Amino acid sequence: MRFAFPARTSRDTLFEKSSWFVMLENQVNCLAGIGECTLINGLSIDNQDFFEMKIAKTCQFINENNYYDDSDLQMYPGIRFGFETALNDLKNGGRRLIFDNPFYQGNQSIPINGLVWMGTFEEMEKQFREKIEAGYNCIKVKVGALNFQDEYRFLKRMRNEYGDDFILRLDANGAFLPQEAEEKLKYLSDLHVHSIEQPVKAGQHESLAYLCSLKIIDIALDEELIGIAEKEQKRKLLFDIKPQYIVLKPSLLGGFTECDEWIKLAEQSQTGWWITSALESNVGLNAIAQWTAGYHPAIHQGLGTGNIYSNNIVSPLRVKEGKLYSDPDGFWDFSAIFE
Repeated sequence: MRFAFPARTSRDTLFEKSSWFVMLENQVNCLAGIGECTLINGLSIDNQDFFEMKIAKTCQFINENNYYDDSDLQMYPGIRFGFETALNDLKNGGRRLIFDNPFYQGNQSIPINGLVWMGTFEEMEKQFREKIEAGYNCIKVKVGALNFQDEYRFLKRMRNEYGDDFILRLDANGAFLPQEAEEKLKYLSDLHVHSIEQPVKAGQHESLAYLCSLKIIDIALDEELIGIAEKEQKRKLLFDIKPQYIVLKPSLLGGFTECDEWIKLAEQSQTGWWITSALESNVGLNAIAQWTAGYHPAIHQGLGTGNIYSNNIVSPLRVKEGKLYSDPDGFWDFSAIFE
């Protein structure tokens, strides 16, 4: 997948991303389910050197045994996500119907945030204005890679210009040092920030728990959830850190069943949550959107990544006035990958 622009975060700058597509066929009635196995270099826990080989071995196992077993895929959440999607698609008739709900029929929309990627401040301001003009009332801005004072002034200017007509979310991708995070959060607090994702790097539980306890700005855990697979581990993480929110990315966390468990535990601990795509193509985004719609989310989700690629798969997914929906008159065109 080729980015339509340099996708910059505090970690690195992305120009392309690989995805693998799996097809499960029912040869009796010629139905086929398609899923996307995806990873992000430096973020996914999947072993990148053996990723394609593991997909091939999983396919071989299914072909030889006529059933799917994901017991050895715990450390390959991106592959789990792809096969779970393909299986659901096949069970529902190979129509890219992964979860049967009104979203698929075009009768339900999902509120989403507009994402402002890092760049020059001129580029970021252009993105910001385009999102506002397009009808987004929740804007998420990547922070942490540029000079902090300059980032603050940019955000302050946008807040002053548009007032409180939009919800502001921030995503630091772990860019703040623990010893400076509290001061930076205090500095940002006058911008009426809804939340900030992963202010410090994953694994620094004591620092995160402290920042969450201050309640200066609501903290959302993102990268912190990656690699946490056991139910008790999940429960302990939520109990120890007590975040205000968690951010769920099915392709990084092992699929929908794993994320369903996260949501149950979050609700038991009165932790808020929202769902975010993770640079999937429209195949993965479609599956995540349908699953998300089943929860009837009231707050904004992070599912607006469908237009970031210049060679994305054509799909019925559409965004209008800050909401994602599936166009009943739309169609799928896989020629970009099945040439």
